[in-house]
Amino acid sequence: MILLIPTLMVGIWEILRHQLLMPYLSMNVGNYLTPILVFVFTIILLVPLFSIMERNQQELERERAAKDAMEAREGLAKSLHDGIAQSLFLLSVKIDRLEQNRRNGEVSEESVHQIQKTVHEVNHYVRQAIADLKVPFSDPQALSLEQSVQAQLAGIANEVMIEVSLDWSLPDDIFTPLEKVELLSCIREAIINVRKHTRAAKVSIFGSGDKYRWRVAIMDNGGGFQQDPYSESGSYGLQIMQDRTVEMGWKLRLESGSEGTLVEITKGGAS
Repeated sequence: MILLIPTLMVGIWEILRHQLLMPYLSMNVGNYLTPILVFVFTIILLVPLFSIMERNQQELERERAAKDAMEAREGLAKSLHDGIAQSLFLLSVKIDRLEQNRRNGEVSEESVHQIQKTVHEVNHYVRQAIADLKVPFSDPQALSLEQSVQAQLAGIANEVMIEVSLDWSLPDDIFTPLEKVELLSCIREAIINVRKHTRAAKVSIFGSGDKYRWRVAIMDNGGGFQQDPYSESGSYGLQIMQDRTVEMGWKLRLESGSEGTLVEITKGGAS
């Protein structure tokens, strides 16, 4: 309408001027009246249309901002649950056990040390979550997946004395920024499980494939799971990892035995 109304108005005015108003209006007067009429029609008809368009644009921007806020809250919730919530739950269990031991007169220095260690882990997760919130993920070049995985491995090497290795041949440009964030979150959860639940002496990460078929594997030589990890109480991190892979259209596979544990994430089958 914004495009058509001025065109139709000028066309109708010119037809009326030449067919009906020529005896009453000279050519010069008609030429002066044309821009005046265009201006008047613009004020009367087009300004309200522009106002409607601006309101629609503002509503779209508000909806987009609300959607971004919800996605940010969901991502923050996942990040908090992956590290902080699990550690707080573990801390509450240890405190309950410590209180029970205190009543029985069996309080040990090791129990207090474990609680202190868990508190330090929660503090670490909080600092990590705050640091992650300050990273601008909107820039596709701001996140290098290989470098992020290397940073995760370096963090493990600094905290616990285990051997870490990385064999990564996946091109960075085959992932969208969202896929990078989700895949890194899954790798981080697998690494946290290695640190918290196994007595591994070595952890290795492999990444290979192309845009259509790729495979990421996290392997350790720890004790592994004694039963189905999804059936264990408090295995929320694995459930979130599984939900992430399903949402992204990937496949998650866990294998555990006497030689260690394998966490495998694939797209389009193993490569």
